[in-house]
Amino acid sequence: MAATDEEIPSIDHPLLEPNFLERRLYQLKLAGTAANDHTLVCLPTGLGKTTVSLLVTARRLEEVGGKSLMLAPTKPLVQQHAEFYREALQIPDEEIVVFTGDVSPDDRAALWNESTVIMATPQVIENDLVGSRVSLSDVTHITFDECHRATGDYAYNYIAERYHADANQPLVTGMSASPGGDEEAILEVCENLGLHEVEVMTEEDADVSEFTHDTDVEWERIDLPEDVIEIRDALNEVITERLEKLKELGIAKSTQPDQSQKDLNRMRAELQELINNDQSEGFKGMSVHAEVMKLRQAVTLVETQSVEALRRYFDRQRNQARSSGASKASQRLVSDPRVKESMRKAEKYDELHPKYRKTRMLLAETLGLEGGERVIVFTESRDTAEALTDFLDDSFDAKRFVGQGDREGSDGMTQTQQQDVLNDFRAGEFEVLVSTSVAEEGLDVPEVDLVLFYEPVPTAIRSIQRKGRTGRQSEGRVVVLMAEDTRDEAYFWISRRREKEMESELRELKGMADDLKEELDDAQQSLAAFESGGEGTGESGDSSTNESEVEVNDGRQKPPDGDISSSGSEGVADRPGLREFDGSDGDDGGDPTDEAADAEVEPREPHADGDAIEIVADQREMDANIARELSKREDVEIRLETLEVGDYVLSDRAVVERKSVADFVDSLVGGDRSVFEQVGAMARHYSRPIVIVEGDGLYEQRDVHPNAVRGALSSLAVDFGASVLRTEDETDTKELLGVIAGREQETSNREVSVHGEKQSKTLAEQQEYVVGSIAEIGPVTARSLLEEFGTVEAVMIASEDELQAADGVGSVTAARIREVIGSDYTGSGK
Repeated sequence: MAATDEEIPSIDHPLLEPNFLERRLYQLKLAGTAANDHTLVCLPTGLGKTTVSLLVTARRLEEVGGKSLMLAPTKPLVQQHAEFYREALQIPDEEIVVFTGDVSPDDRAALWNESTVIMATPQVIENDLVGSRVSLSDVTHITFDECHRATGDYAYNYIAERYHADANQPLVTGMSASPGGDEEAILEVCENLGLHEVEVMTEEDADVSEFTHDTDVEWERIDLPEDVIEIRDALNEVITERLEKLKELGIAKSTQPDQSQKDLNRMRAELQELINNDQSEGFKGMSVHAEVMKLRQAVTLVETQSVEALRRYFDRQRNQARSSGASKASQRLVSDPRVKESMRKAEKYDELHPKYRKTRMLLAETLGLEGGERVIVFTESRDTAEALTDFLDDSFDAKRFVGQGDREGSDGMTQTQQQDVLNDFRAGEFEVLVSTSVAEEGLDVPEVDLVLFYEPVPTAIRSIQRKGRTGRQSEGRVVVLMAEDTRDEAYFWISRRREKEMESELRELKGMADDLKEELDDAQQSLAAFESGGEGTGESGDSSTNESEVEVNDGRQKPPDGDISSSGSEGVADRPGLREFDGSDGDDGGDPTDEAADAEVEPREPHADGDAIEIVADQREMDANIARELSKREDVEIRLETLEVGDYVLSDRAVVERKSVADFVDSLVGGDRSVFEQVGAMARHYSRPIVIVEGDGLYEQRDVHPNAVRGALSSLAVDFGASVLRTEDETDTKELLGVIAGREQETSNREVSVHGEKQSKTLAEQQEYVVGSIAEIGPVTARSLLEEFGTVEAVMIASEDELQAADGVGSVTAARIREVIGSDYTGSGK
C-alpha cells in the first residue's frame, strides 16, 4: 500500500512513516468512528481493514499512550500484521513484538513490559491472562481481527471480558469482511466483544468502488468417469447398511447415504444421551455412527477431490486399524468386503481425475495464453493440496501452503516455512499457490489473476474471504469446479444462498445502525457493570445491593454490610463451628472490615500482587473453564505451570486432582495412569492430597458395580490419606478451590509451593531421585537403570553400550547420560 507516486495523496501523522499510506476517504471515515467508540468494522477483503486498525492505534498511542494489542487467529496472519506495523509506524521495531506459542511464557512476560504494540494469537494471550503473566490495564486499544470468530468458547470472548474489566481506558475494534450470516450472529459478535457501533462499507459505496473491480465468478461443471462413480456407489451401499442399523435403534430416520450434516449431528446427540444414561445401545450406535462418518469422508474425497486423495485416506484408515487400541469402527471399516474392493479399485485407477485435467487447462489459459503472473488454487483437503501441487509442478512452478499441524502421511508447515512461501509468492518466485483454508482469512497474499476453487465452499464467510484475493486492483477471475451429481452441487446451492443472505444482511446493516445501537445498548449492561463496579453499587453510598455485592470474591457468602444476623443469615453466629467458615475475618459478630477486628488476626505476608489468593493450575487444565473463571476474580491470582502431580496446587501441603465422574471411573478400570498412582504421587509431595470428583451419576458409569466405586473411594481416603470431595459441576469446583485456597493461605497462613512440603524420602526414593536427575531422564527410566545395575554407583560407571541393556534406554538416552556424567564441568567460574 506504499505510495510510490508523488501525485497520490498520503496520510500524515506524527507516528506514521511519511508517504507510506495512501489517503483513502473510506478508511479515514471508518477510523474516525472506531477511534471514538468500541466499533465493528466491516469491509470487503483486500480494502484495508488492517489500515483502519493501524490509524486508530496511531491516534490512541499519540493521544492516550499505553499499549496496543492486535489479535489474529493464525500465526502467519500475526506475523504479517507485525511486518506491516513495523513498516508503517515510527516506533522502534523492538517495541512491536509478536506473541505466539513459539515464544516462551517467561519471555512473553518480559517482552510485554518492554513493548508498545503486541501482535498475538488469542490462545497465547488467554493463557497469559489466566496465568497472571500480563495485565491489560494499560492497553488503550485492542483489535480483534477476523472477529466473526468471537462465538462460543473462542478465546476472543474471554479476552474481551477481561479487557473491559481490567483496562483503564479501553477501546475495542473488531474487524471482518464477513461478520456473520444473519443479524443474530452479528449481534452475538458485538455483544461478546463489547462493541457499540457498527460501520459497514460495501463495494457499492462510492468511496470504496473506485478501489475495486468486477470479479467474474464462473462455475465449471465436471462429469465424473464411470470408474469413480463405481467406487462411490460401493461406499454408499455400506453407508446405507450402517444407517439401517441406526434406524433399528430408533436413531436414523432415513437410510439415504446423502444425509445432511445436521441430521448426523442430531443422531450423535441422541446416541450420547443414551450413553449418558448408561444404555448399551448408545455405545453400539456411536461406533456405527463413527463408521458412517468415516465412509462419508471417503465418498466426499472420491466425489469432490480425487482418487489420489482417497488412496491417501484409505492408507491412514488401514494404519489406524492396525494400531494398538484401534476402534472397532476402524477395524470394521477396512475389513468390509465392499470397502476392500473400493480400496483395490482406487489403487488400480491410474487415469487423470477430470478436476486435475480442468485445473491444468485453466492454469495454462491464465498463465500462458493470457499472460497472467499468479494463480491461487484453494482446496478443502490437505491430501488434495499435496497431490495437486505435485501434479501441477510438472507443468508450472507450484508450491503448497498448508497448516502447521502434522498428521499421519501429511507433514504440516512451520511458521517460518509458511512465511517463506508467502514471501516468495509475493516476489514472483513462483506462479501457483495451492492452499488449504489457512490462506483464506486476511493473509496479504498478492493480487492474482485467477482464484480457482477446487470445490464449492458451503460457508459464506469462507467463500467471501477467498474471492477477496482477486479483483482489487484490476479485473479478476474466479472459477469454481463442481462435480455433477455430487456433494459439490449441494454445497454450490448452500454457498449461493448464504452469500446472498450475507450480502443482503450487510446492506440492511448499513441502514439499521440506530436500531442496532439500541439493541447493543440493552445487551451491554453487563459491560457497564465492569466499568462502574456493578449496578446498584451507587456512588452516593446507598445501601442498595445486588448479587455481585452479596457474594464476596472468594465465593463465600456474607451480607453486604457484614451484619451476620441480617436477612438470610439469622442464627449463624449462634451455631458453633460455622462462624469460622462464613467469610468473616474477626471473631465476633461485628463488621469483618473493622480495623480492630483485623488487628486481632495475625498478618499474612502479601503475595506479589497484593493480598490475592494464589492458585497454581496445570497447563492441561485449560481445557476446562475453571482456571479461566477463577482468573476473573480480583482476589485470586492464577499461575499456570506444568505440574508433576495434581491439577491445582493450593498451598505447600494441599494439592488437588480433579476428575469428572466418567474420568474417575475410567481411571479405575484401565486408564493410562490410575487414580491410585496419581494420588500416591501427590501424597509423596503433599500432606493434604485432595481428589475432587465432579458431576452426577458416579455409581452409574459403565458396567462398574457401585461397591467397587465405593471401595476405591475408601482406599483413597484410608490407604492414601486423601480427602475425596464431590462437586456438581465446574462452577461448584471453582468455588470450592477458591474456598480451600483461601483457608490455606489466609486462615492457616501457608504459602503456595509447586514442589510441596519437604518430606524425608526413603532410600529407594533418594536413589531414584539421583539417577532420574541425570540428563532429566525421569523416575521411570531411573527405576529401570537401578533394577538393571543395582546401585547408583554402578549406573554412574556403566559404559554407553552397557546402559542400553536397561529397558527404555536407547542409544540417544545412553549417550546423553554419559555426556552428563563424563564431561568436564564448565561452570561460570571456568
